Amino acid sequence: MTGVAVTLRGLTKRFGNAAALDDLHLAIAAGEFVALLGPSGSGKTTLLRVLAGLEFAETGTIEIGGRSMHDVPARKRRIGFVFQHYALFRHMTVARNVAFGLEVMPRRDRPQPAAIRARAQELLEFMEIGGLADRYPDQISGGQRQRVALARALAIEPTLLLLDEPFGALDAKVRKNLRIWLRGLHDRMGLTSLFVTHDQAEALEMADRVAVLRAGRIEQVDTPDRLYAEPANAFVHEFLGESIRFDGAVSDGAVRFPLLPGVMLPTRCAAGPAVALLRPHEIGLRPGGGPAVVESVHAFGPLCRVRLRLADRVIEVLLPEGTSPPAPGAACGLDLSAARIYPESPRAGS
Repeated sequence: MTGVAVTLRGLTKRFGNAAALDDLHLAIAAGEFVALLGPSGSGKTTLLRVLAGLEFAETGTIEIGGRSMHDVPARKRRIGFVFQHYALFRHMTVARNVAFGLEVMPRRDRPQPAAIRARAQELLEFMEIGGLADRYPDQISGGQRQRVALARALAIEPTLLLLDEPFGALDAKVRKNLRIWLRGLHDRMGLTSLFVTHDQAEALEMADRVAVLRAGRIEQVDTPDRLYAEPANAFVHEFLGESIRFDGAVSDGAVRFPLLPGVMLPTRCAAGPAVALLRPHEIGLRPGGGPAVVESVHAFGPLCRVRLRLADRVIEVLLPEGTSPPAPGAACGLDLSAARIYPESPRAGS
């Protein structure tokens, strides 16, 4: 089984007046594991369904392995699709569920019954659940059902594997174990995989690259490290991880903040409203007076979390190891020199 490259150009899909996909572009390399991350309604599942041929875009093109998918029906795309709630047939055994995709192939392409049974058992063994072949879905655990769903998707030897929130119904411990196992499976089988999740940690841990979607468009696609360290815009920064926001205005090449008199940061942003964003560990504290007042200090491990009151806001800052924390009640200034400055716009908010 060998993965294929996928190219999406200008995909637009509307439901009524709402654009589920809005001129979406994405290229996935053969063998790559890409995660789709974004808020509810951002178009993640619609994108998978359009790729699989279960929905159709009004405009745009899809190429899989260099071949246009225009007019190629779902059953001929050789795509494996794993749904969040497994979609297993309760009246069929585990082995029959895995074999289903092979059994419904056109007669000229369908393997012999003995070959189908052997293929199903081979996949179950590969999934480390070979002993469950004769059980029914309601006789096995959620994690085991998810492995059955994966085996069924892989039985047709897909060129592309699509996974829509495959661990959403599982508890945290099972999720963690299965996502490590799934990434290993992807690598061993040489798959090309596209994975939808709401779990940021899951996406950042598993994927080669992560695409962040909003309102049917991709805001940024990058490696997990670069996505976190170099967000393309305010939405990506605030969506990924913990962010602290300071609203300001740009004039004469600098941004100034109403809550922080005297603080100004150089920027290339055009004049007008702007926002400065930082991670909690990026804010420095300047003792000796200032607009922020320390409410509490909590040390845990090598880090120290300081809770500050700034006018009507509460801000929590993480101090690095070796930094002496201020005492509760102390007034201090804030060092925002590590901030990323973005122009404020209708697309900047979450």
